[in-house]
Amino acid sequence: MRKFNISHKFEFTSIISLYAGWIRDGKLPVNSDWNRDLKIKFTVQDPCNIVRKTERQTMADDLRFVIKTIVGEENFVDMVPCGVNNYCCGGGGGALQGGFPEERRAYGKIKFDQVMATGADYVIAPCHNCHSQIEDVGHHYGGNYRVAHIWTFMCLAMGILGENERKYLGPDLADFGL
Repeated sequence: MRKFNISHKFEFTSIISLYAGWIRDGKLPVNSDWNRDLKIKFTVQDPCNIVRKTERQTMADDLRFVIKTIVGEENFVDMVPCGVNNYCCGGGGGALQGGFPEERRAYGKIKFDQVMATGADYVIAPCHNCHSQIEDVGHHYGGNYRVAHIWTFMCLAMGILGENERKYLGPDLADFGL
């Protein structure tokens, strides 16, 4: 729309920006109390499409605000580099379905090393391609982290995560709050 100057009456946004706004406005009742004693460490992947290609640093900042609110600022470890300078995971653009898993994993080794350097127990991946790629390279290279979607921890932060929504959680959280 912007590129071709097409008039429109809507605004491009992401669920991450909506979460951040709802939390700031007190409409989304989340907190990090569930992780106060557990002290589980988290990092986050900055997806190419919503961070580096479109909404830029504002999206990266909103993403970190949401995550720090739901897991505790003291339990968040950022990747280096991060935000708009973070590395691509190597799973997007059809790479996951492209039929070259060894090449994809070789490229993904950069992301694997970056995740491992954080020492985080969990990688929060707002993008499904990032989720699948980071999980796959973790298994391939022997990583000791789990990958989960932001919604999983949002539900933990609201005390409403159901049994059937715990697929990506490790033994440290699989039964938490049940």
